[in-house]
Amino acid sequence: MNEILTKVQTAFVEAFGVEAAQVTMETAPASIPAWDSMGHLSLASNLERIFGISFDVDELMEMENVKAIVGIIQRKSKQA
Repeated sequence: MNEILTKVQTAFVEAFGVEAAQVTMETAPASIPAWDSMGHLSLASNLERIFGISFDVDELMEMENVKAIVGIIQRKSKQA
């Protein structure tokens, strides 16, 4: 899971210009001002590129915090 979190942190750094250390499993939109609806799309695009996966609408809606994002990626990785 640490490898997934590290890659998720990279996506956050690219999408929002935050420090990687600022992104933890508890990070939610309230913690990152730029994480609004448009920022969410940018983040999702970065995650898709980094992990080589694509998200459906339901998965995008589930991404309410980093813990949920990591869970979705873990689930998709097992399906591949």
